[in-house]
Amino acid sequence: MREVWQSPSEQPPTLTSVEQETAAATEPDTLPASLCVELDGVVRDEITKLVQTLFLLPEVNRSRRVVFAGTESGSGCTWICARAAEILALQIRASVCVVDCNLRSPRLHKQFGLENHHGLSDALRSSGPVRQYARQLSRKNLWLLSCGSSADDWQTLLVSDRMRQRMTELRAAFDYLLIDATPLGTCNDAILLGGLSDGVVLVLKANSSRREKARQALQELRAANVPIFGAVLNQRTFPIPESIYRRI
Repeated sequence: MREVWQSPSEQPPTLTSVEQETAAATEPDTLPASLCVELDGVVRDEITKLVQTLFLLPEVNRSRRVVFAGTESGSGCTWICARAAEILALQIRASVCVVDCNLRSPRLHKQFGLENHHGLSDALRSSGPVRQYARQLSRKNLWLLSCGSSADDWQTLLVSDRMRQRMTELRAAFDYLLIDATPLGTCNDAILLGGLSDGVVLVLKANSSRREKARQALQELRAANVPIFGAVLNQRTFPIPESIYRRI
């Protein structure tokens, strides 16, 4: 594991670092591009480590509902959340649902090459089982609950009692939830969602995310008693070839 913060008093446990956000995709007839992404070997290894640390290691208290939140826009949080959901679904038989709670600027559906069909915002305004608003992806155990219809009242929806009810339904309907949240530097949605889940993973962009923003995010999460699982350092690059890096 690699450190993100140097100050011990401000440093959460770091989960992993991901070196790049680019990927080449193929599109066979039977599967959408999302599950056919040929991730760089080191990138895939690091995301797999992240998934194992969060969800699969038997010697730790495994999580089942995790919020992914950047400290600022452009951190690659949505990409990390989507890839982690895919890799988790490949490794288990239990159901996995990835949820777009960024009602302000939804992007999760694009990671799977889909349109933003009816989803979370519609579930918050309407009745019916929450599962009917989710879309099954290429694997039988992988589902997407997209943002849904445009929501000018997105902040009101997320803090409503209806949101708490729907989160309870999601926990009952799916074994694992991976939640993509609005960046902490934009609003406090991730803090609210963290209180409705097992905890939060911070996503930072190498050479871009500001230390002050990261420190402020930590302080706000801790003040709200939201568990912090660690930080992902995204798009970190190394000045040595992958073949040599793997031997270090």
